[in-house]
Amino acid sequence: MYKKIIIISSFFLFSLCSFSSNKKQNLNIVFIGDSITYGANLSHPETDAPPVLTCTYLEKQPGIGKVQFSNQGVCGFTTVDFLPFTGTIFKNVEEAANTFYKDKDATLIFSIMLGTNDSAVKGTNGCPVSAEDYRQNMTVIINKLLQDYPGCKIIINHPVWYSPNTYNGAEYMQEGLTRLQSYFPEISTLVKPYAVSFPHRVFEGDTKAFRYFKKNHLAYLGPESGQRGTFYLHPNEEGAAKLADFWAKAIYRITGY
Repeated sequence: MYKKIIIISSFFLFSLCSFSSNKKQNLNIVFIGDSITYGANLSHPETDAPPVLTCTYLEKQPGIGKVQFSNQGVCGFTTVDFLPFTGTIFKNVEEAANTFYKDKDATLIFSIMLGTNDSAVKGTNGCPVSAEDYRQNMTVIINKLLQDYPGCKIIINHPVWYSPNTYNGAEYMQEGLTRLQSYFPEISTLVKPYAVSFPHRVFEGDTKAFRYFKKNHLAYLGPESGQRGTFYLHPNEEGAAKLADFWAKAIYRITGY
């Protein structure tokens, strides 16, 4: 009699575990970024921008259910523009997040890639932003998101490579590219304390796209005419898809699959 009870109980527990493991995780993602996130220079950013393709990728992965997103990429914007107390673009981020946060059947994720415009020599708001100020600005943004949206996850992706002669409406050049790379260790540094203060909430996301686009920029970044000749900054259609793969893999890893 006792053996039968144990067998039945074991089967019941196995069934519960199987049911739980088969439950798909829904995701609501707010993408925060600049013109690269927005999908500048793409013919159809509404269908081909990196956030769109990131979500398409994720919905095809095992364990992932419905994926909704809001693209809050704004051309030319810096971490300074996204600071909550400026009363500018951050209110749009909050509006999108507020709608998503009501959905208790989904995990709210903020996927952030900022830094390209911060690194400029001149021509963007607050530039040039030092590595230390970049980390401080990002910390302010992250803290506000953590405060307003308990349970959310925040992913900080490394900015991607641009050519050292980049000079459009703003001047970047080699000085800006060098500054951009100084932000990478700052991302690692700012993420670490959150492992203690907010466990499993703040993560360093993609770190590979920079090198990939540097090596393959002729194939995946579109040529643009600038004040110092043809430069490479924004992904073309194929590049947007590649960047989406990097972002999606980071999100998928962080969601636990």
